Amino acid sequence: MGKRGSRSQNQLLNSLTKKQKKHLRDFGEEHPFFDRVSGKEAKPQICQLSESSDTSNSENESESEPEQVSGYHKLLASLKNVAEEEDDEEEEDEEEEEDSDADDAEMNNEDACCDDSVEEETAAASAEMQESKIEDVALSADPEGKDGEEPPGTSQKSVEEFTDAKHESLFSLETNFLEEEGGSNCSLKASQDPFIQHVSKELKEKEIQAVATNPTTTHQLKWPILGQLVFSTKFQKLETFKPPKDIDLKSLHLQKPLESTWTKTNSQFLSGPPKSNSPFTPLQKELFLIMNSYQDLFYPERTALKNGEEIRHVYCLHVINHVLKANAQVLGNNSRRRSQKLGVGDDDDFRDQGLTRPKVLIVVPFREAALRVVQLFISLLEGDSKKKIIVSNKKRFQEEYGSDPEERPPNLKRPEDYEAVFVGNIDDHFRIGVAILQRSIRLYAPFYSSDILIASPLGLRTIIGGEGEKKRDFDFLSSIELLIIDQADIYLMQNWEHVLHLMNHMNLLPLDSHGVDFSRVRMWSLNNWSKYYRQTLLFGALQDAQINSVFNKYCVNLQGQVAVRNVPMTGSISHVLVQLPHVFQRMEAENLTSVIDTRFNFFINKILPQYRDAVMSHTLIYIPSYFDFVRLRNYFKKEELNFTHICEYTQKSGVSRARHFFLQGEKQFLLLTERFHFYKRYTIKGIRNLIFYELPTYPHFYSEICNMLRATNRGEEATWTCTVLYSKYDAQRLAAVAGVERAAQMLQSKKNVHLFITGEK
Repeated sequence: MGKRGSRSQNQLLNSLTKKQKKHLRDFGEEHPFFDRVSGKEAKPQICQLSESSDTSNSENESESEPEQVSGYHKLLASLKNVAEEEDDEEEEDEEEEEDSDADDAEMNNEDACCDDSVEEETAAASAEMQESKIEDVALSADPEGKDGEEPPGTSQKSVEEFTDAKHESLFSLETNFLEEEGGSNCSLKASQDPFIQHVSKELKEKEIQAVATNPTTTHQLKWPILGQLVFSTKFQKLETFKPPKDIDLKSLHLQKPLESTWTKTNSQFLSGPPKSNSPFTPLQKELFLIMNSYQDLFYPERTALKNGEEIRHVYCLHVINHVLKANAQVLGNNSRRRSQKLGVGDDDDFRDQGLTRPKVLIVVPFREAALRVVQLFISLLEGDSKKKIIVSNKKRFQEEYGSDPEERPPNLKRPEDYEAVFVGNIDDHFRIGVAILQRSIRLYAPFYSSDILIASPLGLRTIIGGEGEKKRDFDFLSSIELLIIDQADIYLMQNWEHVLHLMNHMNLLPLDSHGVDFSRVRMWSLNNWSKYYRQTLLFGALQDAQINSVFNKYCVNLQGQVAVRNVPMTGSISHVLVQLPHVFQRMEAENLTSVIDTRFNFFINKILPQYRDAVMSHTLIYIPSYFDFVRLRNYFKKEELNFTHICEYTQKSGVSRARHFFLQGEKQFLLLTERFHFYKRYTIKGIRNLIFYELPTYPHFYSEICNMLRATNRGEEATWTCTVLYSKYDAQRLAAVAGVERAAQMLQSKKNVHLFITGEK
């Protein structure tokens, strides 16, 4: 009966307007003006009052006699806000709008008016309200990125869905303590644990000031699997090491339960039955040794077909290991502080946090990659144990980040590398926060309550914003200790400016405190030295100048940097199957900034005149940069040349028309962008003459484009031509296409024209 009565009261209270609720709260009764007439007889509510409270309501009596307050009025008085005690009628409407959420919570507790234990229920109600509002200032991870009245990144959906107040106490680092069963003793072997050594190392002011002027110290080593490694640092001491032949999990200082779950999670990559002494593949072993030493790493040989998943497994292990150690350190210090009951002045030994909670940022290009990362997190924490871990919002995450196999056209045939990259959900606008604590994972956690952030460059760009924008936030990047940029080459095809914008906002001092306890913040974080303690792991499929620039400019880890620098002995030109002469024409540029103009002038003055004749029809011009494409397109229009063009923004109908006109010879030139080829991989038929305005970003694109000539074999092989423009600043791309030996000869030779013939029998 009590539950039914409480439910009916809640329904009645929810039907009241704001003014009715305010009147009921202030006077203990509903205003007669708002009496509702119902056909059913209303069930009266009986509220027992003490005899002494039966006093007159007149103003004279209330002034002369002391008022006896009932338990109901005590409850109402305890829930009142200070702003609501004003009796000014002109401000009532504003107060009602501002405090409408608080009014609803107060009215939902009205069924406690007849309870004898008023104080206990009042405390519970206030605690519940406080818990529900604990994340109002937090930045939630809205995958849609819509603008609204909420802070940047806040969803337009219900607030409860993102605040997740039900699990807030479970995932709060401040209110939790280290469990005796699952927690690892972070104080044991602290001197040997790489994590403890890294975060406990204190830099001096002189060392920081000398970083800007110190020359980079480098040392090269050759490892069995990774190959040629370049160790470098700007600090005085350069640490290098070689991988051991055998590796033991216990020597890696893995946090529980990773020692038992990693072998099963990684079993698909291990040949034969998993052995206790070989839990890693040879590649994973060498990569994890570098990761576990907290050095920056650049690995440019990550491909979706061969070792992509293998690498994802090993960096997810490093991420979970880092987060579990960091959280265990905080929870362990919470227990010590509670047991010792230390004062404020004794807290210097417990500096274990950053200025904000997020510790790890994983940048991936598509939702499918984020889905696989989260699935690996669950596998690493769960393993084969019978006790399943708690994963909040799991169903919603699978719906938003999963994919429907029926959505993909069944007859779509593309190269294997294309199928491996564009698998699953390929939406590139997303961001999500993940909180991990005591064998529990909380998805869609607000950013400032998260341990791990998983996002795309575009998803982060919409939160970070730009100069002059009102709604922007990047404080959650202030204390990132581990940055992972996976599949960096794909961002060259998306928008590389988003990556540069992200790196410019990494590890800056936050503009707001976000409720941090400064007595627990590490000194190097307070000194704004977080970038010297941040480990950056950069994985890509190619050596590129822009990716190298990010690694060399933004990676200043005190532990040093490690880059894999293997040179390609055989270039992609060896995969050209058609018999085709390749003419490489060298252009001389004074400096790197003048290359763009030099290439354009060289093309229109020396290359294009050779193809203006009608005999040189069916000419495809491959252009990697969209800005160069626009420049050439405008020039062709100005000169009224017979051409058509296809770029990544061309509609499907426009693509069909351009391909048809080019095949039939109605258009002499076809301008094609590299990004269109990356996202579509259409076969262009009718090519007789091929011009690479610039060497392709992906080396295998060179052979793919050249092999398109055999799509229409009409006995015209003798007239096929291929011309490539290059300069000395294209050394990396040239080596990937022609091979390192040929590239070295071409760059050192005084000749400007080099001829190679492929496809000979």
